[in-house]
Amino acid sequence: MISNFLPSVDFAKQLDKEDTLSRFREEFYLKPGSIYMDGNSLGLLSKRAERTLLESLDDWKQYGIDGWTMGNNPWFFMAEKLGEQLAPLVGAAAEEVIVTGSTTVNLHQLVSTFYKPEGTRTKILADELTFPSDIYALQCQLRNHGYDPGTHLISVKSRDGRFLEEEDMIDAMNEEIALIVLPTVLYRSGQLLDMKRLTDEAHKRGILIGFDGCHSVGSIPHSFSEWDVDFAFWCNYKHLNGGPGGVGGLFVNRKHFGKMPGLAGWFSSKKEKQFDMEHILTPADSAGAFQIGTPHVLSMAPLIGSLEIFTEAGIENIRNKSLKINQYLINLIEHELADMGFFIGTPREDARRGGHLSLEHSEAARICKALKENGIIPDFRAPNIIRLAPVALYTSYKEVWEVVQILKKIITEKQYEKYKNEREIVA
Repeated sequence: MISNFLPSVDFAKQLDKEDTLSRFREEFYLKPGSIYMDGNSLGLLSKRAERTLLESLDDWKQYGIDGWTMGNNPWFFMAEKLGEQLAPLVGAAAEEVIVTGSTTVNLHQLVSTFYKPEGTRTKILADELTFPSDIYALQCQLRNHGYDPGTHLISVKSRDGRFLEEEDMIDAMNEEIALIVLPTVLYRSGQLLDMKRLTDEAHKRGILIGFDGCHSVGSIPHSFSEWDVDFAFWCNYKHLNGGPGGVGGLFVNRKHFGKMPGLAGWFSSKKEKQFDMEHILTPADSAGAFQIGTPHVLSMAPLIGSLEIFTEAGIENIRNKSLKINQYLINLIEHELADMGFFIGTPREDARRGGHLSLEHSEAARICKALKENGIIPDFRAPNIIRLAPVALYTSYKEVWEVVQILKKIITEKQYEKYKNEREIVA
């Protein structure tokens, strides 16, 4: 991906000149004197996202309750419109995607719908490296069915504490497993799992499988429909830049349409039946059936503008730059930070790497604090991980070069020693 690599700033500037996505950088609010490397936790605000939020506020101001069917983006159909915009990013038909709820609420919805223990199949398969919120939800769902999570939540072990091996997950797919929930990309190491292979193997054994796409949607292409994935869920505030606490998204394979949602609400209804106010639910013949309550309009509105950018940029182009700029970061770290105690804890192969880099160091918490003092916004994960995310739409190669030079300076000058080696309240 990086031919004739050179560690010079001039080489970084040349890469920026060749970057076909560089024009999108001006779409975002970038703080002067600061380099943002935490887009895998919270994406930056774009001017288009700001515009569509203000348009929805104006609709509220101008139309009041008539904003549900009038204005720039009528609220009654906003979740479906966003699903249509999102569908190409996850490789799905428009009706298979809906914007609703939050990551964990959507996981509860999907597990309560698809986890149907029967006979010997009573267990849920997950992994020990997944985000804790997913584990809490799965444990809760098992308890709700009267099962002990200690025996019925099967957690695939990591061989090295960083990565998962697909072979180990496949070996765990036995006749006791009723449902599988796995991440697309591991939130700590950035490892990308082979979703197609895992789905194929699960279905060979008669097991339903779903994926948490929080750390992949918006940074890599997906083919959920083609791979025959049963369901997926994700947040929209990381790589998709939908805003803090923004409404989540979910995918349900069309083969499951008509299935009664495990957690029903009035927005589960067919649109034409919703205001009939009947006490018998007629669920939508789409992923819309898996909505529960009234959409959070003002939290959804920024995503309209943000997704316009993704449509124009193209997810394949975003992935290509993401791979290239992350490889450039790896090359710089290896060249500039050798023998300084750093270890790259992210897979080197393109096919196994998501959109962020995991940089391990025994003084990681202190180094993150020193980075912030130097105008770099990183992300820390205990006990020893600095996560860096060069985002294809708004990070420049020159910024990546500057980040590595500052890391080198922090170590050489021992700037980190003034801080305690412990995380802040928000890592």
